[in-house]
Amino acid sequence: MPFRTIGLLLLMAATLSVWAAGADPAARTRALQTTLTSREQQLWTGAVHNSNFSPMAPAMVRSACEAVRLPEALATPDPLIDPLVSSTRVTVSFIVGTDGRVHSPLILDSLGPSEDRIVLDAVRAWRYRPATCNGVPTEVEAKVAFSGR
Repeated sequence: MPFRTIGLLLLMAATLSVWAAGADPAARTRALQTTLTSREQQLWTGAVHNSNFSPMAPAMVRSACEAVRLPEALATPDPLIDPLVSSTRVTVSFIVGTDGRVHSPLILDSLGPSEDRIVLDAVRAWRYRPATCNGVPTEVEAKVAFSGR
């Protein structure tokens, strides 16, 4: 019986501490909103890279495009390359799919396995408004170069 009393007291104490922590929901909401706002600004203030887009191979194109629109970068944050380690450039080739996602990223000029992994992970997370051919979304190949400097 004393164990039940102790357990009940511990449960009451835990409930009171949780209630006390949530006593000012407006302050918690303001703190959460500030944190979310700062994280959102960090995500959206990344540089938009000027990618070099190349047309699809003629065998892949079924008809001539009269109205071509290249992909538009929506979210392309920089990879966190260590400037002390990387004194050269890394070049990545990839395909922007009809869904606006990056497909098949490929390192053309390497910085080393660890830096290449960082760059590939960043590029895979990029999002674009897809390219269009006569108003229909189409895939295009792109190439981007990064340097640690």
